[in-house]
Amino acid sequence: MTKPSWLPPLVCFSHFGGEWDRYIEAVYTYFKADFIDSRAHFRNRVITLKRHPLLGGKETTFWHITSEGEEEDKRVPDIRRCERIRWPRPMIEHHDDGSIRCWPNIRATARRRNERRIVLWFYDEDYVVVLADRGRYVLLWTAYYVSWGHTRRKLLREYEDYQKRRTPP
Repeated sequence: MTKPSWLPPLVCFSHFGGEWDRYIEAVYTYFKADFIDSRAHFRNRVITLKRHPLLGGKETTFWHITSEGEEEDKRVPDIRRCERIRWPRPMIEHHDDGSIRCWPNIRATARRRNERRIVLWFYDEDYVVVLADRGRYVLLWTAYYVSWGHTRRKLLREYEDYQKRRTPP
C-alpha cells in the first residue's frame, strides 16, 4: 500500500549530522507545533497532554512518544519513535482513513484501572497512537513503532475482537 498523502515524512537523525541535542530539539519543535502551539481534536474533543513532571523542560507526553521504558526518569530515547514525531497528529485527524485501524480498548489491569483507551494503528507502517478517553477531552497517552511480532499479534487480536463485537451475528 502506498503512504497516504496526509502522512508527513520521517524526521531522520542523519539529517542533523549525528548531533543528538540538535535532533531532539527539532523533534520537540514538531511536537510543540502539533500539540502545544495549536489544538488537535479527536471526534470533536480536544487533545490534551500530560505535562508534568517536566523533564528537561519538555512535557511528559513528549517523552512518552519519543522514548521507551517503565520508569519515567529512566526512559531511553527510541529513534523510530523520534523519526515519526510528525505522525501522531495527522493519524488522529485521519483516524477514519482506511489506512488507520481505530478501536476502543478497555482493559481491567492494575495499570489502566478500567480506563478506556483508544488505539489508532497505522497497520502498514506498524505505528500506533494511544489516546486516553477522559470524557470531555482526550489525552495523548503515547505513540510507538511496533517492532516486535508478539506486539503486532496482540494488536491484531484486539482489533479483530473489536470487529467481532461490533458486527451483528
